[in-house]
Amino acid sequence: MRVLLLEDDERIRSPLARFLREGGYAVDEASDATTAQTLIGLYPFDVMIADIRLPEGPDAGFELVRRIRKDDYSFPILFLSARDGLQDKLHGLELGGDDYLVKPFHLQEVTARIRAILRRGKTLTPQETLFQDMKFDWANRRFFKGPEEVHLTGKEMGLLELLSSNPGRLFTREEIVDRVWDSSFDAETNVIDVYVRNLRRKLGDSVIETVRGVGYRFPTA
Repeated sequence: MRVLLLEDDERIRSPLARFLREGGYAVDEASDATTAQTLIGLYPFDVMIADIRLPEGPDAGFELVRRIRKDDYSFPILFLSARDGLQDKLHGLELGGDDYLVKPFHLQEVTARIRAILRRGKTLTPQETLFQDMKFDWANRRFFKGPEEVHLTGKEMGLLELLSSNPGRLFTREEIVDRVWDSSFDAETNVIDVYVRNLRRKLGDSVIETVRGVGYRFPTA
């Protein structure tokens, strides 16, 4: 799941980005609306978290969302703002935002809101995936093989979530990079293969199928 995090306050942006990454999300960070708009043109985001007051102006977040919706980008948007007035909340939702969370906030509430708005859309990860002797509890980010709980890193979770949410669908390496990694990914590395090996070591070889020279997929049964 790839997230665009637009927040100019580094004291808020950095810990939130770190928390999301630990939860398996790929996070691209932007501290102003101009950078965010550039990133939107480059990468396929699943959700955007947007502040309203930005270096470009007090309503720059609103203006960016207005342009995004006008350009037919449909990914969900969660406003994150210290402005707690009813009119601000209504205005954000009328512009095309899907939810509005007032600062200060609990980090867990952000991920809960993200999952809630994704459930309304098309990119829903199931609450739970059962496969052979494995259970993936996506809501609580807990994973089991038989009776044993297995610890997965953030990137392992992100890769497994992408593949298992679409059983049988073949993902090329380029698609995996676009959905699981952020703009800091080094395309010259074999890091995807490393994470696939890690998942197979922890969960078993059957958890991911390789289509040689093309990519990977989660089995249908």
